[in-house]
Amino acid sequence: MIVIESKRKKSATIYNKYPNAILADVTSGAKDGLVKFSPFYPHGGIPVPFSEGYTATCVEAVWQGLKVFKGHDVDISLFQNDTMKGIKRTARRFGKPLGHRKGVHGKELLSYIEARKQIYIPTYKWVLENKVVDIIERLREASKAKTIVLLDYDTNDDVENVKKPLSHASLIKAYVEGIYPYGDKMESKAKETRKRHNIVEQDLFNQIEEVDYGKEK
Repeated sequence: MIVIESKRKKSATIYNKYPNAILADVTSGAKDGLVKFSPFYPHGGIPVPFSEGYTATCVEAVWQGLKVFKGHDVDISLFQNDTMKGIKRTARRFGKPLGHRKGVHGKELLSYIEARKQIYIPTYKWVLENKVVDIIERLREASKAKTIVLLDYDTNDDVENVKKPLSHASLIKAYVEGIYPYGDKMESKAKETRKRHNIVEQDLFNQIEEVDYGKEK
């Protein structure tokens, strides 16, 4: 079994809930090979969606690089940032966010949720399938006999929830277990969720921009 818990929780609290569990930190603060699961980890060679010929060092570089603000377009220089720092582009610095460009030279701007679905989720999946295959397999096998607690700064696993950043740990769980958005086992649940989140999409940038995908570096 795989579950998601906040990295901010004390280990003792988690162990009280899941005795004998294995705690796995999958953030940029991880001290072992699991740091490779962080969206900030510079794997290199990650294809930028809808952008033939462009690759990036990490998932976060893709996400931040394709952001468009009023007065500031995409920033392809971020695609080569391999420091795990200085990657975020926030409204506080760049002004009102307008969306994510659908490709470096694309004309279409995607709303936050559509960008999450068409850019972030597919890009992270590419990393899971091409950069951490061995770790995924070990995680899959271990989860059959043990409770694996993935520690992330965010715990939201609802793709349609515009009020909270999406947990990348939830995407690891989804991929291993073959559930939505990387499988069809929860498609019906996803449809129900979409009905519950009837929020004007332009507002979501203002709600999430400052926290974005967690308190990573």
